[in-house]
Amino acid sequence: MKRLALSLLALSISSAVLAAEAPSFDPHRLSADVKTLSSDAFEGRGPATAGETKTVDYLIAQYKAAGLQPGGDLKNGKRAWTQAVPLLRAEIAGTPALSVSVDGKPQALTQGEQIAVRAAMDGSKQVAIKDAPLVFVGYGVKAPERHWDDFKGVDLHGKIAVVLINDPDFETGQGDFGGKAMTYYGRWTYKYEEAARQGAAGVLIVHETEPASYGWNTVKNSNTNAMFDIVRDKPAETHPQVEAWIQRDFAVDLFKRAGLDFDVLKKQAQTREFKPVTLKGESFSASYKVDSKVITSHNVVGRIDGAKHPDETVIYSAHWDHLGVGAPDAKGDKIYNGAVDNGTGTAALIELARAFKSAPKPERSIVFLNVTAEEKGLLGSEYYAANPLYPLGKTVGVINLDALDPHGPARNFTISGSARLDLLDDLIATAKRWNLSYSPDPKPEAGHFFRSDHFSFAKRGVPAISFGSGNDWVDGGLAAGKQAEDEYTDKHYHQPSDEWEAGWSFTGMARDLQILYTLGSELANSNQWPDWSKDSEFRAARDKTAADRK
Repeated sequence: MKRLALSLLALSISSAVLAAEAPSFDPHRLSADVKTLSSDAFEGRGPATAGETKTVDYLIAQYKAAGLQPGGDLKNGKRAWTQAVPLLRAEIAGTPALSVSVDGKPQALTQGEQIAVRAAMDGSKQVAIKDAPLVFVGYGVKAPERHWDDFKGVDLHGKIAVVLINDPDFETGQGDFGGKAMTYYGRWTYKYEEAARQGAAGVLIVHETEPASYGWNTVKNSNTNAMFDIVRDKPAETHPQVEAWIQRDFAVDLFKRAGLDFDVLKKQAQTREFKPVTLKGESFSASYKVDSKVITSHNVVGRIDGAKHPDETVIYSAHWDHLGVGAPDAKGDKIYNGAVDNGTGTAALIELARAFKSAPKPERSIVFLNVTAEEKGLLGSEYYAANPLYPLGKTVGVINLDALDPHGPARNFTISGSARLDLLDDLIATAKRWNLSYSPDPKPEAGHFFRSDHFSFAKRGVPAISFGSGNDWVDGGLAAGKQAEDEYTDKHYHQPSDEWEAGWSFTGMARDLQILYTLGSELANSNQWPDWSKDSEFRAARDKTAADRK
């Protein structure tokens, strides 16, 4: 799937010369941008907060200083710096009253401990569920193309579905769902969507650290604050009234008190023959008010017009948002600063914009798209992809940057997921000039492909990848890289401690940006159109827009 133009280029020009011609990126400036964006003054960069205003103003100021043109909404014939993103914002008012009853004996549940309940996103202003029956529906999957149905005739109206996270294949690594690699059926977003289609009043996802790929703190911190969604005509078709996670130990005890063995049922759920099981004598109750309203957040969009083909676009994307101000940690810190996630990607876009503006004008246009509400479900990128400022059929590709490594350089790189597409082939070839090798996603079971903003474009056919920093460090090898990754996931991911550190060198990021700059520059100065592999699930969507690229 190599593109002819780049193949000829690689034959005629040495790798060393190509690498030498890439601009240099200043680690100190990258550090300074991350330090600023993740400072307490930005209040965790929550959408529709004072933190958003500061972040948007900062990005616009940087893009203006770099010499970019605004690339957002058209207003009176001129582009603005932002794209308005209308969102439904919902938050539980006060402390929710939550309980389960076993044989008529209620047990109160504490928000954030046994359970993490999200604010209702189905449009409800009041949740009042009394003694709703609990039904275990395995992995909550309905996949006709795989002849798989975890619901098998059960009527979930007025009931609460209890589901497992990830795919039926996760435990064994074999089966109908791609083995260890997570399909979209394994994502928590799908679990809620399918339960809504089945008419369930609510869903309790059983949290387990390994199949979820993150601990309970991440679940608690991500689900007990304000929730957001794009504005939908019929939100109840996508969201059940109650969306929640429960701790595994609590679920095991709940099953036991119903005379059921959690582990035995879990194994049954990994087979096509599984049938829903009612937790006899048990029910769930919830009562709380929901403060919901439509707010407007913003994507920030900077642009460099192409000299020859301004209607053809290469996009660099990164989400500017994080979790804002939330529940305090053990030290009392309530600001979720988001230095790595995603101060790094946001700083990277600023630096790439500066580099491109200092270079000769590209033949195609380049857009720097900082999206909002990624942490709330990829909502900013979803809104852009559903309401593109520049036609998706003429979007050459999307290079997404999310949570880059601020340490030293690695000998390798990865991408989120295991998709096959020309854009990855090009990235692999480009990285070889810096002697970097490609390592496939080391944790495809974590579903990273569905957890970053490139997915909003990919599912609509646009070639899109999310670059991942390598884990084979020049200084310390795989052991050092894995230790740092595990420590971040366990102690800092989606926690207030994701803060800028003076000891971060940013030298690895600076080198990686040379590679990503070169990839985008060559795309922007060619007439090639990368595509998905012929067997990709995204190829058909891309083919539908083929006429746009003639």
